[in-house]
Amino acid sequence: MPENTAIEVVVVDAANSEKGKVALPAAFAARVSEGALFDQVLAQLASRRSGTAKVKTRAEVRGGGKKPWKQKGTGRARAGSNRSPIWRGGGQIHGPQPRSYAYRLPRTARKAALRSALTQKARDGQVRVIDRLSFEQPKTKQMRETLAKLGIQSALIVTAQADTNIVLSARNLPNVTALPVAGLNVYDLLKHEILLVSQDALAVIEERLA
Repeated sequence: MPENTAIEVVVVDAANSEKGKVALPAAFAARVSEGALFDQVLAQLASRRSGTAKVKTRAEVRGGGKKPWKQKGTGRARAGSNRSPIWRGGGQIHGPQPRSYAYRLPRTARKAALRSALTQKARDGQVRVIDRLSFEQPKTKQMRETLAKLGIQSALIVTAQADTNIVLSARNLPNVTALPVAGLNVYDLLKHEILLVSQDALAVIEERLA
């Protein structure tokens, strides 16, 4: 499909009844950059690393306050501490220390990656638009039944604004994640098979990626 060609998708309700059609925003018809996708996924996964691995240096290992033996006259090599890195039980040299692995790509690169992921979903026919999705209270069973009616097993559900009831209803379902447009990201888009987006969220996506 040529770049910048608008894609129309069917709008359905929670019962999977057709309610019309809608043209997806320009963000769903951009150039797909595999390099941008790779870089952004790598950045997201790096940012999720805990970075808590740590070993003790010679300054942190307990003991070693007394010189093991006198400097001269023993015939052995000089030693100032039994916690030297070359001794058993001594400190570690150049071992891991707590650090942050997080980094961010430039804004233009992040937007290009998100547009690429959305476009790839649209081209593969994996974008579904629902006219309205709302729950009066968190109900995992209701979410499961709704997705079953839509014929969806793995989905990233995107709403215009954060909806606690929807997020909690989807939390315990495997292969289902619910996010507001503000949290839309490349990793979750590629991880799930279907992008289920509410109709009012399309305008917010277009505004975010304008």
